[in-house]
Amino acid sequence: MTAITTEQLQAYRARLDTRFPQVEAIFEASMAEAILSLSTRGMDAYLDAARALGKLGRGAEPMLIFLEEWPAVAAAAGEDSLPKVMQLISGLQRSPNSRAINPFLQNLAAVARRLPSAEQLDDYLAIINDLTERTTGSIHGHHSTFPSPGLPEFLAQAPFLLNQLALSGVRNWVDYGIRNYHHHPERQAEFFSLQSADSRAVMQRERHGTLFVDVERKLDLYLRGLWNDSEQLVPYSTAFDELRKPIPYYDKLGIRVPDVQDDAGEIKAIDRYRATLAHIVGHRRWSLPQIADNWSPFQRMAVEFFEDCRIDTLLIREYPGLARILLGLHPKPVEDACDPETTSCLRHRLAMLSRALLDPAHGYTNADLNDFVQRFHAIMAGGESSTRDIAGLALSYVAKTRRQSDQFAKVHFDNTVIDYRDDNRQLWQFIEPGDEEEAFDEKRKIEPDEEITGLPPRHYPEWDYNSQSYRPDWVSLYEALHPSGNATDIDKLLQKHAGTAKQLKRILDLLKPQDKVRIRYQEEGSELDLDVAIRSLIDLKGGAQPDPRINMSHRTSGRDIAVSLVLDLSESLNEKVAGSEQSILQLSQEAVSLLAWAIEKLGDPLAIAGFSSNTRHDVRYQHIKGFSEKWNDEVKGRLAAIQAGFSTRMGAAMRHAGHYLGKRKADKKLMLILTDGQPADIDVTDPRALIEDARQAVNELDRDGIFTYCISLDPKADEYVSDIFGRQYTVIDRIETLPEKLPELFIALTK
Repeated sequence: MTAITTEQLQAYRARLDTRFPQVEAIFEASMAEAILSLSTRGMDAYLDAARALGKLGRGAEPMLIFLEEWPAVAAAAGEDSLPKVMQLISGLQRSPNSRAINPFLQNLAAVARRLPSAEQLDDYLAIINDLTERTTGSIHGHHSTFPSPGLPEFLAQAPFLLNQLALSGVRNWVDYGIRNYHHHPERQAEFFSLQSADSRAVMQRERHGTLFVDVERKLDLYLRGLWNDSEQLVPYSTAFDELRKPIPYYDKLGIRVPDVQDDAGEIKAIDRYRATLAHIVGHRRWSLPQIADNWSPFQRMAVEFFEDCRIDTLLIREYPGLARILLGLHPKPVEDACDPETTSCLRHRLAMLSRALLDPAHGYTNADLNDFVQRFHAIMAGGESSTRDIAGLALSYVAKTRRQSDQFAKVHFDNTVIDYRDDNRQLWQFIEPGDEEEAFDEKRKIEPDEEITGLPPRHYPEWDYNSQSYRPDWVSLYEALHPSGNATDIDKLLQKHAGTAKQLKRILDLLKPQDKVRIRYQEEGSELDLDVAIRSLIDLKGGAQPDPRINMSHRTSGRDIAVSLVLDLSESLNEKVAGSEQSILQLSQEAVSLLAWAIEKLGDPLAIAGFSSNTRHDVRYQHIKGFSEKWNDEVKGRLAAIQAGFSTRMGAAMRHAGHYLGKRKADKKLMLILTDGQPADIDVTDPRALIEDARQAVNELDRDGIFTYCISLDPKADEYVSDIFGRQYTVIDRIETLPEKLPELFIALTK
């Protein structure tokens, strides 16, 4: 045990700031253990967290458990996980589930030993959050009253479950229990304590494969003994990325491998791990990064396939027994499986070539394929060769075999995924940072000429209709104030529709509330309340304390509406309106200008924002007008500068708009969504996925008292818009009528 000086102990004790006698009994031993596992910064955070736990009002036990358990957790998963752990504890303390804090802390070290990476521990915390949110206060329609019956039972069983299942299996098991028993407290508790028959049956169903933690020591010895490589192995969970499964890779933190592997035919799961590690070690030993800026995505894909085959060939030369494992894991595409008339066959051709380069008995008859197989082996016959040599061969292959159909959006993926290989991020260097760069530690990719400023991202869940559950913190939404343009452009648009504005004004005058209510006794107000002011002056002259509330203000009675207008700014708005030189975006500007002018006349608070998306990692939400802003030149300038681009991830944008609208104090809260197409994004292949998520967002807003209404400019909207908004929508088939229709529709909704 490391000796700690008396001065250090006194400093630690002062920082802990507690008088629990039970803590004093274990204090010195805990500090000695902690100082072995934690950095100086980690020690400070450790003591601050323990101090906070001691002041929860739950006695000494949370602090005692934390002081004893956290060093082991930090040693397994890293001390940087502490803020998220404390955030979860804070959430439990504020909810009816505060009694779950002790079992959560009690088993955290055992859990961390089964999940030896910060990412996996984060996923475990996400499962707890999901279970807490979906089972707290949900019994017989009561809300925010009852604690979760299943949460303490789950926390008690967590170490055992993680001994049996991967995180993906645990999540599926938890999801089953929530969906089937969230309204039955006794049966829910039985399920999560593994007492019910179906609980054990579902657990057995989810048991599969070989868990990384069970073979970690063997793999570490394999890496050191056969490959003389001592890089740290870090597992990642496959539980939270169902649309795009993670791929092995390596970065400065270590070699990343999946947390569970299944047997693949005759190839055992542990041999799949070994194949992945061997392939990554080969890249670390023999591959050199290439400058990628001037190469197309197709060319880079071909270079990766050829370089992967070079690495596998060199590995087999060193250990010939690897050939059986690598070929057993490598798909063998059927030669004529892809139709080039309708489908991009580039991946299919490259997967066939990869098989042929490793398998002398491949049996393919394509002349170009066999020619490049010979050329590859001729290069390899000269020794190790180099990445540059193979890259030159790959570029020749693309030039010789490319087809026009390689550009098709429909891509043939069957039998083309070689899952023991890593994602090749280490193979590329980019001189110019861009949207395509896969940098090791880059958190977010941006356009070359784009500067991201302002607030950090806000994370929102997304609804998965297949599992009927949320993907927690799935979407990263970046909000910013929209850049400004020329306000006179909007004034010209309003002048263009002066006739329409005159008609609207007559209607607005009828709708505008006339009954003013005086609010007296205000310290700050719009005018002086003479009666109160004179009385206060008399008090002051008489030596008494005067009443400072000498002002009054007015509010309008009878109309209390807050409106949020959310504009879809996806790429499709750049299309021209049929029979017109105007784009859909320009007509939308005209319509929004008229609507904002009309709402200003009525005096209703209005916020305007635009959104677009570039995958779930980059949803852009731009503020054009705030609720408290007047319809002035600054707002008009932002509206004049709007541009369209990227895709339409509608659910996240509605949730964010609802975040602000929900805080308004208004009798009626109206969210208008102006869009020209169905929800979609480039990282989502299932066309129903984002439609279902948008429908779930509408349901969430409805529960929060926010009325959503969609104005769709898509002639085909009837196929999907009712699925999202029910009957709360209007389809405007003649887009050129939008400037007149939008204000009229608003007036009809708010009469």
